[in-house]
Amino acid sequence: MTSVDLLVTSGNGPTECRIAVSRLIDILNLEAKKLGCSIEISVGSMPDRHGPKSAVVSLAGEAAASLAADYTGTIKFLFKSPVRPGHKRQNWFVSVQTIDLVSESAEVVLDPADLRFETLRAGGPGGQHQNTTDSAVRVVHIPTGLTAMARDERSQHRNRALAIQRLTGLLDMLEHRKADAARQERFLANRAIERGNEVKTFRL
Repeated sequence: MTSVDLLVTSGNGPTECRIAVSRLIDILNLEAKKLGCSIEISVGSMPDRHGPKSAVVSLAGEAAASLAADYTGTIKFLFKSPVRPGHKRQNWFVSVQTIDLVSESAEVVLDPADLRFETLRAGGPGGQHQNTTDSAVRVVHIPTGLTAMARDERSQHRNRALAIQRLTGLLDMLEHRKADAARQERFLANRAIERGNEVKTFRL
């Protein structure tokens, strides 16, 4: 089964861009369900009522790769600001990029006491090739509430190890970001969101 992890981020955009991140997560959730993909969403630190600055969306299923490819790039939202009445700007941008959580996890060490594991059926929702064994694993990081899923392997033991690797990658990216230039550009630099070259536009 194909699995893809997407980083959805507002860069250092204003509150309206966080609203756009929340809307995009809702859109991806609906699209995933239509295509029979499973979806797991982990938000970055300090989300407020308007939404998170960044989130990792994990997709799994036969259509996961094509769905991810369809949304990778800059997403443009058109709406009037609900937080700044009279503000003239109506274009808000969100960046979507594929990431490899396993490779991100190299320097993070988790305390086993902070982890809770759940097992579930490995097949995607409604899939005709639904696995009848509980081989998929979801791991929850209790202190932060972050979750990661693994259903790629047939073995529950291997999925457990993969889920831990993905969780450590999530923690590194969303909670313990390093201040190196590449990571700063990925999460904070608004220039990383390419305006005028969007792959999709949504009017709210």
